[in-house]
Amino acid sequence: MIKLTQTVKKGGCAAKVPAMVLKEILSGVKFPTKIPGVLIDGDHFDDAAIFKIDENISLVQTLDFFTPIVDSPYEFGAIAAANALSDVYAMGGRPKTCMAILAAPMATMEPHVIQAVLQGACDVMEEAKASLVGGHSIDDDTLKFGLSVTGLVSTQHVWSNEGAKVGDVLILTKPIGTGTICAGIKKETYSETDASEALTSMKRLNNVIDYLSHDELSQIHGATDVTGFGLAGHSYQVAKASNVSIKFHHPEIPLFDLTLASLKASHLTKAHRSNFEYTQSVIHFTNIDEVEKQIYFDPQTSGGLILSVSKQSAPHILEQLKKNFPKTSIVGSVEPRSEFYVYVE
Repeated sequence: MIKLTQTVKKGGCAAKVPAMVLKEILSGVKFPTKIPGVLIDGDHFDDAAIFKIDENISLVQTLDFFTPIVDSPYEFGAIAAANALSDVYAMGGRPKTCMAILAAPMATMEPHVIQAVLQGACDVMEEAKASLVGGHSIDDDTLKFGLSVTGLVSTQHVWSNEGAKVGDVLILTKPIGTGTICAGIKKETYSETDASEALTSMKRLNNVIDYLSHDELSQIHGATDVTGFGLAGHSYQVAKASNVSIKFHHPEIPLFDLTLASLKASHLTKAHRSNFEYTQSVIHFTNIDEVEKQIYFDPQTSGGLILSVSKQSAPHILEQLKKNFPKTSIVGSVEPRSEFYVYVE
C-alpha cells in the first residue's frame, strides 16, 4: 500500500511558502486596480476575498491546496477539503460551490488512489452542503489536491482579521499540534491510529455559524483560521490588521494528547523555523519553556478558528461551541496596541 507522506518532502500547510518570502515576492508585483465591489482582498493576509453583490449579500472566494499530510488517500482528501472550506467559515460565510485542484503522477499512481482522494473531499463537501461543480487536473511529479471555494455571506456581517476590538476575549475552536504530529507520521514514529485525535480534528468543518444564533454571531467581531503560519503568525496578522495587541494565556491553549510528546521528540518541520523567523520580533514570551514555545510556531493544517468575541457573550458562546468542538477554549484577550503585537504568559 502506498504511503502518501513518503512521496513528498513536506505536507499540508507546512508546505506553504514562508510568510516572509511570500511578503517579499508580493512586494515586487504591481496588482491590477481594485474594481468597485471588492471589500476585502489580500492586503491584510485575510482568509478569503469578499466581493459585494448588494447591501445584503456578498461573495466569499478562496482557494487552498497542498501535498499529502497523511498516508491514507481518503483522509488526505477529506482534510484538504475541510481546510479549504474553512476560509469561507472564517469570514462568517457559508460555502456553496467548489472546484477541485488536482495534480498527480499519472504514470505511477493508480486511479483508485486518486478516486479515494476525491471521495474523501466529496464526503466533506456533502457535510458542508456545498457542491463540486468542476475543477482542473494536471499530470505532475507529486500529488497535490485542494479546492477553490465560493460562498455567500451577509454584507453587513463579514468577519475579517481587522475586526478584533480592545476588550474582546479570544476563543480558539480546535487544539494545536497538527504540524508536529504529522511530522511524526512522516517519520513513521506515529501511525494514523496513534494520531486519530488530530486527524478527526483536521476533518472537522469550522462551521461555527451553524451552531450559533444570529444574536450570538453578532457578538463575534473578527476571526481567522489557524493554518500554516501557526498560532503566532495568524494572531500577529489579526493584531496588525486590527491595530491591537493580543495576549495569550498559555495554560489555556488546547493541545492534542500527542502534541507535547511530539514536540519534545523534535518532530518539527521547516515551517516551525520560518514561522519563528516571521514573528520573532513581534512576539514576547513570559516564562515559557523553550519546547512549549514551539506550540505557537507549529504549522496547523485545517486548524481551528480564532474568534474575537465580546467579553460578556464569550462564556455562552463557548458553551454552545463546546457541544461540537470539544476542546474549544477561551485562550486570551485583545489589548490596546503596545510594544509587541503578541504576548504569551
